[in-house]
Amino acid sequence: MQLFIGTIFPILISLISAGGVLFMAYLFLKKTGDREIRSAQIELKKERQKHFLPMRVEAYQRAALLMERIHPGSLVMRLHNPGFPARKLQADLLQAIREEYDHNVSQQMFISPQAWEMVRNSKEETIKIINLAGNQMDATAFSTDLAGKIFEIVVEVGKLPTEITVEYLRKELQELF
Repeated sequence: MQLFIGTIFPILISLISAGGVLFMAYLFLKKTGDREIRSAQIELKKERQKHFLPMRVEAYQRAALLMERIHPGSLVMRLHNPGFPARKLQADLLQAIREEYDHNVSQQMFISPQAWEMVRNSKEETIKIINLAGNQMDATAFSTDLAGKIFEIVVEVGKLPTEITVEYLRKELQELF
């Protein structure tokens, strides 16, 4: 028994000590590896941000410009021709909205889904305003009558969806920095 304790005990202590050293080395290497992985992820995120940030900023700018261009007042001022019939102006306004939207649809890749949803809803609400005004015109109405009706509706609505969306886009863009 004495021989057993004298021989096994030092071996057992050596094994426990070696196991402790190996365990500490494992923890150290794991912690160092995790730190390096986090550092690489942060660096990658910075690099990605540096590459994509200009495109995202441009997308927010273009989305805001889209909202300004399809604002009912802006559309009417750009496309109004006093000699046109109201139906012609209505068709031109709706076509301009579709073209502006189609031209900027790729911007949804760079702005948040919520922001793009607001852009899309603003487009639809603007179409509704124009159609609402157009449906109140008789067949002999001129574009000035339609323009007046659109401005009346805009005043009644107060803050238009396009204006709310521009504010939201501006806020989201500020959060990028």
